[in-house]
Amino acid sequence: MNILISNDDGILAYGIRALVEALSPKHNVYVIAPDRERSAAGHSITIHTPLRVEEVEAEYGAKRCWMTTGTPGDCVKIGVNAILSNEELPDLVISGINHGPNLGRDILYSGTVSCAIEGALLGIQSIAVSLASLHFDYEDFKPAAEFTAKFIERLGDYKFPPKTVLNINVPGLEKEDISGIAITELGKRIFTDDYEKRIDPRGKVYYWMAGELIHEPENANTDIAAVRNNKISITPITYDMTRKGFMTELENQLGNLDADNWF
Repeated sequence: MNILISNDDGILAYGIRALVEALSPKHNVYVIAPDRERSAAGHSITIHTPLRVEEVEAEYGAKRCWMTTGTPGDCVKIGVNAILSNEELPDLVISGINHGPNLGRDILYSGTVSCAIEGALLGIQSIAVSLASLHFDYEDFKPAAEFTAKFIERLGDYKFPPKTVLNINVPGLEKEDISGIAITELGKRIFTDDYEKRIDPRGKVYYWMAGELIHEPENANTDIAAVRNNKISITPITYDMTRKGFMTELENQLGNLDADNWF
């Protein structure tokens, strides 16, 4: 299988190294990633400045590697449309392993998840993988990488529904301390939106986001609750944002939609 790996932590991130080492023995792995950290980039793409791409030495078993000046979404988009040859085009896009969790509604800001969504937009099966921990030593990523490799084997030839991405969060624990796997829905948020007001050395005001943890019931079927219960969370998400069930209700509320009745 051809696998394209990208992320929002940059090409030198431990998460990419761990994934490549876990997947390359059985798959053709290609890496296209930002040249620097682009966390919380969301689904942004570069349109007003040139997008520079440089092939770098392939390491850890990857077939080929490139770094770009772009966003995570740029990496997948330009990789599929301009960089990879027809023989190298991916059967699967994996974004990660992210340094930190991507849970609940916070995925809307996530460059990691958006990177995987870009793959799905291009019609490629795509997965986002995150280490739900604040510990970033290389060894911390190995269990998540090992799980991802096993997960791909278990999937086999299974095809996701159209417009679907799997968002995976692995607790930052030793393998023996992970209590299971849960198929979950998105939770609400991990942190509140609080800002701490500070004064810099020159007397100017600045703000630092400093939210507090939000707690969900332990028995909730959410990604947040699963990770807090030491389980690996797998959440199927979609980029189809149309609220179809509301369309008819809205039309009935507005009445006649002919332009003559409005202008």
